[in-house]
Amino acid sequence: MISNLKTNEKKLIKMSIGGYVTQPSFKNPGYIPNNDGKSVIFPGMYGVVSNVKVGDKAFGWSGDHIEPGVSIDSERIDEHFALHYLVCTGNKAIIRSGEAKGRIGIVTGEHARNLIHFENKTLEKICVGDQIDIIAHGRGLKLLDFPEIELKKIDPNLLKSMKLNVIKNKLIVDVAIELPIRIMGSGAELNSEYVDQDLMSGDRDLMKKLKIDKMKLGDLIVINHADHKWGRSFKKDQVSIALCIHGDSVMTGHGPGIMTIMTGNKKNLGWKINKNANLKNIMNIKL
Repeated sequence: MISNLKTNEKKLIKMSIGGYVTQPSFKNPGYIPNNDGKSVIFPGMYGVVSNVKVGDKAFGWSGDHIEPGVSIDSERIDEHFALHYLVCTGNKAIIRSGEAKGRIGIVTGEHARNLIHFENKTLEKICVGDQIDIIAHGRGLKLLDFPEIELKKIDPNLLKSMKLNVIKNKLIVDVAIELPIRIMGSGAELNSEYVDQDLMSGDRDLMKKLKIDKMKLGDLIVINHADHKWGRSFKKDQVSIALCIHGDSVMTGHGPGIMTIMTGNKKNLGWKINKNANLKNIMNIKL
């Protein structure tokens, strides 16, 4: 982070919030119609995924909406929403029960559940139902030099680790890839504080042509002409920065998911393509 870029970090609240390792689930009979109208059964969301990590490809897995690492939630609806609205990407996670008690992880995104990365030796010891506390920190974070730019669900330490520059009074963020707004699909109907938005990846030739099929989990991405301040809409003078947080989907209108971390007017917010702009590199995540 730029050394003289001012934030309100000292005024933010740090709060422990607990969730529980989820069980993978299926709706009976478990079939998903793919883009060709054929029914398939694939592993999907929730649970503990041991072989898909932040930094791995978002495409190519025999799965649907695959979430890297550990998925946690609470069955109580008020606690569920607290996890969604208060937890920020980059927050520390601490296992409070089970064989892996005391091990530390890092929040890598928010999908239908909160997603946490742990090292392999820890994943092997995690059981469904184990309690994991997150040190929620980052809600309300602001850039004092750029009050027009909205920050969303990002830990101050993650912000400090990102490659940012100020050029002609404009904040420039390093991102791995640019996504055209015309391919953004499911999640547009939701507010940008809750759950992600999917790409529409059914046109495989287009994905290859735009090199979107090379996108990795944890990549910082930019969507030009996207306003994510309150919801998710098209505005020609706006831009949004996000993280790729889950894998591809076979469902029509769905694909890899992105979670918004920054949005603003293009006169204040810009981007630079850097293929290494991935959460794995930014946060020095170990396997």
